Amino acid sequence: MKNLRRFRAIYGFIDFFILSFLIFDFGFILSQDFRPIKMFAMLFLVALLLVFNISKYFLFRGKKDYRVTILVNMILLIGIVFASIIVALINSHLPFHEIFKTVKPILNAGLFLYFIIRLMVFVRHIYNLYSNPSILFVGSFVTIALIGSFFLMLPNATVSGISFVDALFTATSAVCVTGLIVMDTAHDFTLIGQTIILILIQLGGIGILTFTSFFSFFFKGSTSFREELYVKDFTLSDKLQDALKTAMQIVAFTVILESIGAVYIYFTVQSIPQSDRLFFSIFHAVSAFCNAGFSTLSSGLYETVVRFNYAFHWGIILLVVLGGLGYGIVFNFFTYWKEFLINIFVKHKIIKPIRVITLNTKIVFYTTIILLVVATGFFYLSEDLHTQIQHTSYFGKFTTAVFDAVTPRTAGFNTIDFSQMAMPSLLFVILLMWIGASPGSTGGGIKTTTFAIATLNVFSIARGRNHIELGTREVSSGTVNRAFAIIIVSLISIGACILLLLFFEPNASLIDVVFESFSAYSTVGLSLGITPTFSDPSKYVLIVTMLFGRIGTLNLLFGLMRRLQTKFYKYPQENIFIN
Repeated sequence: MKNLRRFRAIYGFIDFFILSFLIFDFGFILSQDFRPIKMFAMLFLVALLLVFNISKYFLFRGKKDYRVTILVNMILLIGIVFASIIVALINSHLPFHEIFKTVKPILNAGLFLYFIIRLMVFVRHIYNLYSNPSILFVGSFVTIALIGSFFLMLPNATVSGISFVDALFTATSAVCVTGLIVMDTAHDFTLIGQTIILILIQLGGIGILTFTSFFSFFFKGSTSFREELYVKDFTLSDKLQDALKTAMQIVAFTVILESIGAVYIYFTVQSIPQSDRLFFSIFHAVSAFCNAGFSTLSSGLYETVVRFNYAFHWGIILLVVLGGLGYGIVFNFFTYWKEFLINIFVKHKIIKPIRVITLNTKIVFYTTIILLVVATGFFYLSEDLHTQIQHTSYFGKFTTAVFDAVTPRTAGFNTIDFSQMAMPSLLFVILLMWIGASPGSTGGGIKTTTFAIATLNVFSIARGRNHIELGTREVSSGTVNRAFAIIIVSLISIGACILLLLFFEPNASLIDVVFESFSAYSTVGLSLGITPTFSDPSKYVLIVTMLFGRIGTLNLLFGLMRRLQTKFYKYPQENIFIN
């Protein structure tokens, strides 16, 4: 036990030293005099980590869990050393400082990955100590936003510096996968700043606790009962024993789709300079799948170089739709077709799998299809003489209409100037923003299932029924109550945001403020161009609204007010007249 405490103290000191080194290396411009010191410090740090982990590996022979984690660290560090030696030998004809310059990216990448692994272990340790999943979920987003704002304030992250409120706004917008910006992502942020934003988008889209569970399961191969309970809440998994498996599949599913999307984007944006195309492709693939809406172009996808690149637009559309559906829905369809094809080609029987497609999947799928078809038709007709006028071909008009139907569902990308939209179209965009994406996805809004259940409940009441029936299934009363609670809470939150913005921005028009408020709460990121003009109090209002929209105000209330108590009594019922 003493050895364990001693090693944890040493680990903490080394982690702090790594973090400080990475911050100074990436975040500050050092003079020529400090570069040799930095060079030797990096080499010393890698050697120290390797020796320390080897020593710890042999000291903790009886602790399997610790040894697995240490073994992974050792493999990573040994890989870094060997890769550095190979690169150094290839460039042995160069001076020492030039050799180090070629090896430095490998060392930096290795140290950064090592620190991420250690951070995940630390986060897992924190939520093992705390027993309220809702508060942990909320706290993870707030913590990442604060840490992200600190990193964005580093000198190397921006071109001309950034204030705290702007850094916090940008970090919160990235973590909440919103996309509202107060600074130009393309010109005001350096490559390091854009990379920080990209990491925040990825962490916010999937969730830091999903990543933590992934690393936990990867290292240990098993987890505690408490961890499984937490992950079940985070991943919306039905079965406790599948929760951590689901977390691993979510990470793998996300990485695979984003990689495919990045490759597709890379070959469809030939107008982007070769030197910027790889980062552009990765950034937009991650931003699209996470429904973030951030872009490295000043005018977003309305920029001239990609405005009429319809092949690129369809790639973004597909990534946004898949991210907005969520892992659970996509994997449910995948399971259905896998069983169907196995029956045909392996069992040689044409048998449809029984009840593989869940009722939740059906509601999400049909609601999404209806919204996309109706919105596409509406925008194709209503915008023909407005934002569609610059697209001369029918295919271009149709692609733009589909993009306009998809992007308000929390994606936030724009291939048109929304300030030039007709008023009926703007109101319809506000409705789509409010509905949002699907539960368990990277998007926001009240969610498609909430909207569908509330609508179906209206029809059920009109028919004189006291419950909703779909096929051979009945929707529970708890689901209906939760749907209406989410609707009421969302309208109250958005209404409060509108009132506060009108108070702090008396010269702003009502439609601009309403559009901005719905966009912030639903984590969409679309704007009529007034976000950078807001005062600091208004920015703080939007920061809180984005956080409430991403984590769900109802989840926050559950975390603060829920008590695990069982009541063994029931009061008499009394009717309330509602007309």
